[in-house]
Amino acid sequence: MKLLVTGGAGFIGSAVVRQAVRNGHAVVNVDALTYAACLENVASVADVPGYVFEKADIRDRAALDRIFAAHDPDAVMHLAAESHVDRSIDGPAAFIETNITGTYHMLEAARAHWTRKGRPAGFRFHHISTDEVFGSLPDDPAVKFTEDTPYDPRSPYSASKAASDHLVRAWAQTYGLPVVLTNCSNNYGPFHFPEKLIPVVILNALAGKPLPVYGDGSNIRDWLYVEDHAAALLLVLQKGQVGRSYNIGGENERTNLQLVRTLCAILDAKRPLAAGSHADLITHVADRPGHDARYAIDPSRIRTELDWSPSVTVEEGLERTVQWYLDNEAWWRPLQARHGVGERLGVTT
Repeated sequence: MKLLVTGGAGFIGSAVVRQAVRNGHAVVNVDALTYAACLENVASVADVPGYVFEKADIRDRAALDRIFAAHDPDAVMHLAAESHVDRSIDGPAAFIETNITGTYHMLEAARAHWTRKGRPAGFRFHHISTDEVFGSLPDDPAVKFTEDTPYDPRSPYSASKAASDHLVRAWAQTYGLPVVLTNCSNNYGPFHFPEKLIPVVILNALAGKPLPVYGDGSNIRDWLYVEDHAAALLLVLQKGQVGRSYNIGGENERTNLQLVRTLCAILDAKRPLAAGSHADLITHVADRPGHDARYAIDPSRIRTELDWSPSVTVEEGLERTVQWYLDNEAWWRPLQARHGVGERLGVTT
């Protein structure tokens, strides 16, 4: 199968590209190479026959039409998006333009391609989204997001992703475009751009800097190892029911403070300090405006219908992640110089 993957030089997208190539698929990686993208993320597959990189912005319809015509993909995996909540608070325009308008152009380019091909039944447009579109949950382990949970986005980022989800469903209903959708919980793992919580904590700890925890650290997230997520996405693409959505979660709920303390314990074992613990660096900072209290996904549908479940616990995944950062300073060090990295963003009120 030939896959057109948007955002394939980003964090989750590159994991999908690497795994798809390993699985024998041809891959056309379409990425605009914005601040959070990095071609080193896919360097391990760059020379594999069947892999092609196309630098293009998903807001550029002419470029998308050219790419579809040149490469004739069998399926689309649409991951390209602005994704950092804090940046969306400070600058929502980029999120509206990329996540909504960009998705519109992707849908139209894919529809035109699918129509020219005679509307093949095997074509798929897989839209990859987030659990943040569902809003916030109460602190009750029995209550989790399902595919039927009403949308209730709370940030410019989640609102833009909710809008893109609605566009994809509308194109399926109105034009018959064969789509599948997925909504995932918080990803982590190798190649995670160093502005998100887990890499920030690891890299700050290595530098002896404060480890920022928003508010009292009680916000709960469900953590999903990125390689597990990539495997699930490819499974949904190939075996998911057309028109259906699938929630993908790690079943690893932790408060932010618990997560940071786990990272500190791993770092204490791998890079012990001369005195004390890395946990001594934990610093509580002003909370994010509108910070959702809890996310948790019920993955029953994907487990029951497609026989998928996460392969690692959060403790196992965090240990692998810390070791990866310890082993790959040449990757993350240059990224720290990019705009906004290392700065506190999203404090606008």
